[in-house]
Amino acid sequence: MRILITNDDGVRAPGLCALIRSLQEVAELRVIAPEREQSAAGHAVTLHKPLRLAPVALSGVNGEVFACNGTPADCVILGALTDSDPPDLVVAGINGGANLGEEVLYSGTVSAAMEAAIQGIPSFAISVTSYDEVDFGPAARFARRLALLLDDLDLPDNSFLNVNVPPVSPEQIQGVAITRLGHRAYINRIHRREDPRGETYYWFSGDPTESDSAPGTDIGAIAENKISITPAHFDLTSYEILDNLDSLLEGLREW
Repeated sequence: MRILITNDDGVRAPGLCALIRSLQEVAELRVIAPEREQSAAGHAVTLHKPLRLAPVALSGVNGEVFACNGTPADCVILGALTDSDPPDLVVAGINGGANLGEEVLYSGTVSAAMEAAIQGIPSFAISVTSYDEVDFGPAARFARRLALLLDDLDLPDNSFLNVNVPPVSPEQIQGVAITRLGHRAYINRIHRREDPRGETYYWFSGDPTESDSAPGTDIGAIAENKISITPAHFDLTSYEILDNLDSLLEGLREW
């Protein structure tokens, strides 16, 4: 099995290194990751500058590792199109910090897995739901198990998996749950400041608010110390209201 690995925390992030060391035991790897942190980059792709790949040596890591001056989605596109033998699987992570609920819309890690699905390659994103003193070991071991299982499982077209692992010891993990996305919006704050030259600049921050953490959601699973696996796809059509817009269409007939 050939696996392409990327992330949004940068090519030297500890979560990426933990993932590589775990997967290199069971697969042939190629790593293309952003040269710097790209958290919350979303699904941006680079059209206004050349993309470059620079070889990187990581301690304890075998195989090809490249730093890319683009986004996580760029890394997947390059990995899929610059190799004569495309990967069998794309794994994005291990992200430091949760990717739950609406966070999947902003996450560069999740967007990398989505881009793989667009390219027709099975994929999953994996995150540990903490920023502080993160132990990536349990998530790395779980990623290896999941990668091996996906080698024999066909995901539906345009679909991928979003995995979140609670920040607890292996003994405290209460199993695995297949979940839907909960709702985890942010109360956004804008801080207005001045630099030493008196020029105004702005700094974004925000705190999450969980409006849907019910059983069956990814947020609810993490609260129960379960690993959450959420199947996702990039068809954003609202089928719930698709057939109920006749009145709108009727009002638009007279152009």
